[in-house]
Amino acid sequence: MPDPPAGTVAPEAAPASAAETPRPRASVAQLILTTLALLFAAWAASDVLIPMLLAMFLALIGNPIIRLLQRLYVPRFIGGALVLGLGLAAAVLLVDRLAQPAGNWIAQAPAQLRQLEPRLRSLMQPVREASSAAQAIAQAATTGSTRPARVIRTDASDPWDALLATPRRLASLLAVILLTYFFMTYGQSLVRKAIAMLPRRQQKLVTASIVQAIEREISRYVVTITAINCIVGALLAAILLLLGLPLPQALLWGTMMALLNFAPYVGPMLGIGIMLLVGFTSFKGVLPALAPALAYLGLHLLEGELVTPIILGRRMAISPLILILALMLLGWLWGIAGLLLAVPLLACVKIALSRIERYARWAALLE
Repeated sequence: MPDPPAGTVAPEAAPASAAETPRPRASVAQLILTTLALLFAAWAASDVLIPMLLAMFLALIGNPIIRLLQRLYVPRFIGGALVLGLGLAAAVLLVDRLAQPAGNWIAQAPAQLRQLEPRLRSLMQPVREASSAAQAIAQAATTGSTRPARVIRTDASDPWDALLATPRRLASLLAVILLTYFFMTYGQSLVRKAIAMLPRRQQKLVTASIVQAIEREISRYVVTITAINCIVGALLAAILLLLGLPLPQALLWGTMMALLNFAPYVGPMLGIGIMLLVGFTSFKGVLPALAPALAYLGLHLLEGELVTPIILGRRMAISPLILILALMLLGWLWGIAGLLLAVPLLACVKIALSRIERYARWAALLE
């Protein structure tokens, strides 16, 4: 081949130089600032994000039932209304059945706690003696020139805050209900249109597989965990009934433990504390008082270490350290809703990362 004329550039030179040009990467400071901005946006927009995320996950649970109804020639908008109506009816029935025993226990709790005080005082006597000895040693080691601390009590509770917060809570509840219905009815068509807007066929295939995997795995996970927690709550209610608690109170605490079990680590810890309080206010003697907490602890260990891993396998397994960090972060940002959403959100992130080849190692990091 003859050489190109003078003053011209070979056609291979430009692509080679462009390919060798390194891609610009964000600095550490930019990543930190972006992360802080995202956390602030998540905190500031919590009133909008929490109802949207709750509605999306509720719609994921209801979608398999709606598809089953569609096979029976039930239109999607009617199937969504049926599923949502049945869910609301079950929730209202549960609240109606548990409202009276909860109110009775709240009314009797102050008198029971006053009766509990002498028993706890006798149990904590060695601890108080050790604390008094340590305080005496600390006072002897300090000089007498320190001024005593002044305690100023302020009443931070304002009835107007609770009065103004009620309409906001009702509006959030109504938003969750409406968004759940619209996600169940129009969510799939919206996702299909969004995937069709992607420029490349490979991107469309990967995005569609991610959406299908998230819907399938999250629906399976939530339905399975709900069934397991209901069984755990029913077993705990039966044990409390055998220990001597009335049936309404046994159902109340069984339901509460089932709900707390949705928040890993944090929920069971709160559940053990509540069971200790119930035991010491309902039974006499140390061993009978500890029996409800021990029963709940045994059920939780059996469920967490044996039943759930066997049923769900390793596909939804998440590192305990990553999960605790997510619980702390989302609990700080969004409160109780963050604790309930931590596991589904982490599962969605893990599924999405595992479907993208360049980020598969990050999915392995979450396991």
